[in-house]
Formats: sequence, C-alpha cells, structure tokens
Amino acid sequence: MNDRWFTDHPPSTRWPHYTRANAGEVLPTPASPLGQTFIFDGAILPGFQAGSCTMGSYEEADYRTGMPEMCGFFGGYFYINLSCIRMQAVRNPALTVEQLDLAFFGARPDTPPYTAHPEDDKPHLQPLAAAHMAFVVSATEWPELTVEKQQAAAIRSARPDLGALTDVELVALVRELQVVIRDLSRHQLVAAGSSGIAPGMLAAVAEAVGDPTITMRLLAGLGDVDSAAPALALWEMSRTVRRSQELTDAFDSGPDVALEHLASSRSVDAQALTAAFAAFVYEFGSRGPNEWELSAHTWETDPRIAAAALDRVRLQDDDRAPAARVVTLVAERQTLIAEVRAQLEASGQPELAEVFEGALVAGNMMIFRERAKTTLVRVLQEVRVAFRELGRRHAAAGDLADAEHIFMLTAVELDDFIVDPTAHGQRLAQRASDWAQLWQLEPPFFISGGVVPPLAEWQRKGPSGVAPANAGDVLTGVAGSPGLVQGRARIVLDPADPPDLVPGDIMVAPITDPAWTPLFMAVDAVVVNVGGQVSHAVIVCRELGLPCVVSVAAATERIPDGSVIEVDGRTGTVRVVSLPTPTQE
Repeated sequence: MNDRWFTDHPPSTRWPHYTRANAGEVLPTPASPLGQTFIFDGAILPGFQAGSCTMGSYEEADYRTGMPEMCGFFGGYFYINLSCIRMQAVRNPALTVEQLDLAFFGARPDTPPYTAHPEDDKPHLQPLAAAHMAFVVSATEWPELTVEKQQAAAIRSARPDLGALTDVELVALVRELQVVIRDLSRHQLVAAGSSGIAPGMLAAVAEAVGDPTITMRLLAGLGDVDSAAPALALWEMSRTVRRSQELTDAFDSGPDVALEHLASSRSVDAQALTAAFAAFVYEFGSRGPNEWELSAHTWETDPRIAAAALDRVRLQDDDRAPAARVVTLVAERQTLIAEVRAQLEASGQPELAEVFEGALVAGNMMIFRERAKTTLVRVLQEVRVAFRELGRRHAAAGDLADAEHIFMLTAVELDDFIVDPTAHGQRLAQRASDWAQLWQLEPPFFISGGVVPPLAEWQRKGPSGVAPANAGDVLTGVAGSPGLVQGRARIVLDPADPPDLVPGDIMVAPITDPAWTPLFMAVDAVVVNVGGQVSHAVIVCRELGLPCVVSVAAATERIPDGSVIEVDGRTGTVRVVSLPTPTQE
C-alpha cells in the first residue's frame, strides 16, 4: 500500500490538528474518488469556505491552499480540522474552546489542546461576528433555508428520464447540480457552525444555577426537525403493518419477502402500504447509512434498507408513539424554562438572564442545521442517481467490469471517459481494488501537528483489544437526550443489516447520522461511541423522546451484546447492570 491515497489533501501547516469526531457522521467510510473530487472538492468544501467567511469567524486570508482548510481527506477518510473550527470559539466572546469541543466533538482525554497562534486574534472581524451572533440569538425563522428546501423539492420533481439522456447530457446535468450543492453548502456550514452556540451559552447558565443537566433538557423537543421526519413517517407505516395480519405475516418472513409480497398482492392492506412506502421513498429516498458519499446506496437506490428498519419498528406497541413522548418532553422543557427563569430573577443576574433567553432562541440553529443538511443531501441524490445511470449503461456495454466502477473516476476524468469509455475500464477496476483496501484501515481519531502517518502504519479494523465492561461498571460519555431507561444492549454496526431489535432494546452504535434514525423508533435508548451535544443522533433523539448518551469510548466493544444496561441521558452515564448468560449471547 502506498503511503497516501491519490486524492488525499496536503495537511495544513497553519491549522495542524484534525479529528474524525463529527466527521465520522458525515463520511464513515473512505470517500470514492468521484465522491470526494466531484462532490466535496468541487462543491461542498468551496461552499463551506464561502459560508465560513460570512460568520465573522474566518476570512479568505485564513485559507492558504486554495481549499477550505477546515476539512481534509487522508487515506480517503474525511476529517474536520479541529484547529480551524476552534476559531468559532476563539473569535467569539460568547463561547470558550472547551464548550465548542464538547458540543461538536464530545469529551476525550486525548484531544489536542488549543495553542494560541499569532494570527488567531483578528479584531477587525468582530463587527461581522457580532452581527452573526445577533442573528443566532434572535432568529426564529430562516427564510433562505425554506426557499432552498423548496428548490430541492422542485429539482426532485423535475428529474428527467435519466435513461433517455445521452452521456453528455448526464454530465451536463450533474455539473448544473454541482453548482446548486456548492450554494447549499454555504448555509449548511453556517447552520452547523452555529448549532454549538446554544449548548455553550446554556453551559454557562447551568454552572450558575448548579445543575449541569439542564443544557440538554432545555434543547429537547424543539420541534420541526427535518431529519426526524423520516422516523415519524416510518412509525405511521409501521402501524399499518401492525394492524394487518396479512402484512404482519409477510414481514415475519423477512423484509425482502415483504417487499416481494407488496409487489404482487392486490389486497387493500398491501396497496395502502405500497402507496405509503412509495411516497416515503420519494420524499426521503435521499437518506441512507452513508448519504454524503456519492457511491453509497440510499433508501431510493436500495429500498431494502428502509424495509429493514420498518420491520423492526412494527414490533413496538402503539403506546410507544413518538408523538406522545414529545408532548411529555415539551411540557418538561417549558417547566424547566420557567424554573430557570425564576432562579435567575431571584439571583439578580440580569446579564445571565439575557444569555439564557438568547440561548433558548439559539437552539433553533439545531433545527436549521438539520434542515440545511436534509436539503443538501436531497440534491446530492439527484447527482447520485445520474451517475448510477452512467455506470449502469457502460457496464451493460462492457466498458466497465462493474457499474460501481463509475465512482472510481475523478471529476477531471469525466470528459475523457465520455469521449472514450473503453480506455478507462482496466484502470478503474484496479482503482476499485485499491480503494477497497482503504475500507480495512482504522483512521486515526486525531491527526496532530500536521503529521499524517503513512497508510502502512494505520491500524486495521477489528477488535481493539479493549477490555469488556463488567457488571456494575459505569461508562461515562456526554449527556445527549434526557431520560433514564434500562434494557438489553444490542450492538448495531450496520443500519442496513440490523440485529433482531425488539421493544425494550437499547441500540449501541459506533456512529449515527440521520439515516440511522428510523432504527431509533425500534429501541428505547441510544448509546454512541463518538459524538457531541449537537450530533445528529442527539438532535433526533431529543425530538423522538429517546434517552441518548454519546462519546462513550469504545462502547460497541466494551458493552457486551445482550447485557442489561441502564442509560441516563441526563448525566451522560451508562451502567452495566448484568452480563448476558451463555444462552443469551
């Protein structure tokens, strides 16, 4: 194996520390050459750079390589530049670096410390930063995001017959969409970067009132979170299955059998579910376990992924409806708001009371973050299906050994491929083989000092050798979503192939992004190896009323599958109550 992957970025000398925290939610696997060069290098990262310079935390002079240095690719894996992202706290008096790290990346003892740089302090950016902060603590609506959401829906509605387009027309289409994705990425970065402000401000209030648990409780039940919508829609479909003996029998034989049954049955129940499932795939088909990666399958390109989640959710009783849990969360949040207001008023701290009120409004940035991302991946899906059509036809023509090899191209090779597709097949097949080797590597969680270890020195994926927890052990993470629940731990490594989750189970996962969230409906709590207070898993769990603890180091290895655990989403702890007996394993 070479020391580096051929599309890797050079590490930044100005911003030397990178992390997979939060980045693992964006791209858990190595990016395909086309996914990185066409989507990220060609659209998302330029959009990120433009967005960052509107926040008052950055300016063009902060970026010296021609690429936004807040991100990077090493070994094909996506990294967030920890040093660069920290400027959102360094250059914002309302936040500390520690608060930002906790919100975005979770708590890890091996996090590289912040070291001041002479260019960190940029007073001339303060007016822009102040204006952005005023927006964050006052915005209850963001009209531009609504317009962009409508734009994405219109693009999906206007999708042409891809099979009728020529190769040249397909490439022209994806390049038009590439520009749209670049523009959408600007607001996505601003929303994502601003979503850590509310937890940081509330942390200061929590310290003042002596209750560290209030931060996440005050951000629960915000409502109108777009990335929670698929889970809610899946719940409604699951009720259709649960009410029908015919559909229950079909799913009892497995989700694949159920899909075949829906395709052939003319019963009223089957037709109702078929229509609902088709509407679900149309509306949410851009979601999937790795939706930022161009080559990854989504619920549209492989509906079996969504059917597998539906198969698990249908087992839940009606009294587990998320709407009822959300009502409880909202009521608890409103009560807590009144209590904190009273405490602050009694303490005679008007400035802190003002911070509190601003933080409550700033929580909307989490809603906006999920909306911006949902919009972006919906347009990305249109690029994905166009490239899949290109790969399909050239595999059928014998130009490619596998339709998936279309994703082994780089953006600059597209035109040459269209001119002479037969000249690329062997090289792309070799590239696919080389790319598959990257999947076996465990990317370092941190890259420090701008030094990227040669790929030959990266560990290979597999058990890390960490000792499993014993009964009575308490694992500590970051409080994500409030609630206390006890249940059977189930280790879930692939949302497309979940274990037999049943009501009362607790999902323990390495990472989660919104595509995992339908499975949340099948369990009573969620524990995640990594993540921060604004992780996608946390935001959605708070909307569904599920206790959640993130940043529990090596949870998927330390917690034995089948053990009974207690999850406390207020304190951020996971207690192992009992280990599985041999018959339970």
